[in-house]
Amino acid sequence: MKVLLLKDSKEDDCGQDPYVRELGLYGLEATLIPVLSFEFLSLSSFSEKLSHPEGYGGLIFTSPRAVEAVELCLEKDNKTEGKWGWGEGGSLVWKDSLKEKWNAKSVYVVGNATASLVNKIGLDSEGESCGNAEKLAEYICSRESPALPLLFPCGTVKGETLPKMLKDKGIPMESIVVYQKIPHPGIQVNLNSYYSQQGIPASITFFSPSGLTYSLEHIQELSGDHMDQIKTGHGPCPTARPLPARPVAALSSLLSLPLQFAAIGPSTARALATRGLPVSCMAESPTPPALARGLRLALQAPRC
Repeated sequence: MKVLLLKDSKEDDCGQDPYVRELGLYGLEATLIPVLSFEFLSLSSFSEKLSHPEGYGGLIFTSPRAVEAVELCLEKDNKTEGKWGWGEGGSLVWKDSLKEKWNAKSVYVVGNATASLVNKIGLDSEGESCGNAEKLAEYICSRESPALPLLFPCGTVKGETLPKMLKDKGIPMESIVVYQKIPHPGIQVNLNSYYSQQGIPASITFFSPSGLTYSLEHIQELSGDHMDQIKTGHGPCPTARPLPARPVAALSSLLSLPLQFAAIGPSTARALATRGLPVSCMAESPTPPALARGLRLALQAPRC
């Protein structure tokens, strides 16, 4: 059974995207199509803040892109021989001083992918088991409140749940916008190619509200009557209870079912609902195993 994931491919140590591998274990043939590109902003200001850990109580990373902004600050300083004193293999000041000062503080992250990137730049992380920003905010609120603000690098479009929850608990936070999402230049061409070669997938998974915004119009045009079935109520029943897991071979009998939409987390699920589109699956956490389990159950559930 073919499923479409609207995300960029990120190979792991085994040379394969973990989502493709995990879904394959359930007999799902996943194709990845990137729908987002990113522009990084205010790196000079961000670099200045990173060079003064004494002014902050810790860091918050809710996306891999925010960690990439740190990496770009390090690279930029390397090329310009800036204030962080670069040597072979990275900033000497970062390695010998700044990194340890930040590690003396809390570095909060959402998800294993973000945690992995944080670890690669030499920082210890906590909270990675939190599947979304709301759960991370709950985790932070359960800890001792820092006297200094937590530094929160984020995108231009960020959820307000985490900032509001921290503010309500009196936890100081300072956000800085370090990237913005833009449409991937190949969205339309790549989707056209997929639909012409593979046909309409059994399920499409969206990985962010922005990804939904940039891709939905193209998907509506390409999916035709299948989109009408969803909107007129002939898609998956919202109250249907999943059947027990079936053998992989049984999945082939489900190919004629209407197109289903899945979301990687609650903010994306809300964005789908806002557009009047039912969510057949929301991953319990933003991880390949959680999405694979959710899709398997959704694609095997009885229909109204």
